Amino acid sequence: MQIGIPLEIKAGEKRVAATPETVKKLAAVHSVSVQAGAGIGANITDSEYEAAGAKIVADAESLYAGSEMVLKVRGLEEQEFPLAKKGAMIVGLLAPHDREKMENYAKSGLTAFAMESIPRISRAQSMDVLSSQANIGGYKSVILAANAYGRFFPMLMTAAGTVKAARVLILGVGVAGLQAIATAKRLGAVIEAFDVRPAVKEQVLSLGAKFVEVPLQEGESAETSGGYAKEMSEDYKRRQAELIHARAIQSDIVITTALIPGKPAPVLLREETVKAMKHGSVVVDMAVEFGGNCPLSEKDRIVEKHGVTLIGHTNLPAMMAADASALYARNMLNFINLLFDQKTGELKLNREDEIISGTLISINGEMVK
Repeated sequence: MQIGIPLEIKAGEKRVAATPETVKKLAAVHSVSVQAGAGIGANITDSEYEAAGAKIVADAESLYAGSEMVLKVRGLEEQEFPLAKKGAMIVGLLAPHDREKMENYAKSGLTAFAMESIPRISRAQSMDVLSSQANIGGYKSVILAANAYGRFFPMLMTAAGTVKAARVLILGVGVAGLQAIATAKRLGAVIEAFDVRPAVKEQVLSLGAKFVEVPLQEGESAETSGGYAKEMSEDYKRRQAELIHARAIQSDIVITTALIPGKPAPVLLREETVKAMKHGSVVVDMAVEFGGNCPLSEKDRIVEKHGVTLIGHTNLPAMMAADASALYARNMLNFINLLFDQKTGELKLNREDEIISGTLISINGEMVK
């Protein structure tokens, strides 16, 4: 199989879909080509890829023309579709909830696998790119918040008096939220965390944070069968807004991570709440790419409104591209190995496998979802 790793061209994307570590393993079975400069954003040189067994290709046109499988971080941009060879496989974060984009893969005659759709089962954990990248995002969100806050995170007892610890509120306790809790705790903050799913309470407490929740009414459910948060009733949202308002105005830093797959991010931090927050507080909106958990957040901008700093970076993992790429590449390698017969090395798409069927968007130009 001819496998190609192109340079990512989406604005701000520094990650790369394969590293010398994974290229070496792929090259033992397949032919691997890497576009010149593809790893520079992640501090990987072309010579490192060559040493791992890859061929360096000068430009995207040559890379796509010679590739039967293309490994991506982000999906194909408009100018990349014409470059991909008909019948080729594209694997990456393809935005499967965007029907128009998915249809473009079919129209281009491509077989596409969306890594966002990896099912939440034990066997697929090593392929879960959303979790590996959210882990990095949760960590980076706290570092950005600490930098913008302008005060100490831990409590300090000095000869000049005591400095109180920063109070941090985490909204949404998935992988990113849990890592944010752990990072803020290591920095010495006092932490509260909110999630609609009562099942995460134990994890929050185990990390040393306080869990705040809106009690569910009889018959209410807060998560899907896949373990994701789901959209709640209007009555729940009203009670939720009241709780978050009360906790946010007592906090110095609020980090929001809440997403609903396939839908705009839920509004958790309203403008009236931001207005009531302490002057000098910081909000990091990790959901800003999907509309934001706070309506005042702006994509890829740091702004100050009502005396509160709002950080709206849409791609936090790319700000730690070396480690993000290393984890992403390992996820990809584990998934790719599933597509081939381990004895013969031949392509074997077992569409009865729930991981393959769950991620497959189109095959040979035909939509399957």
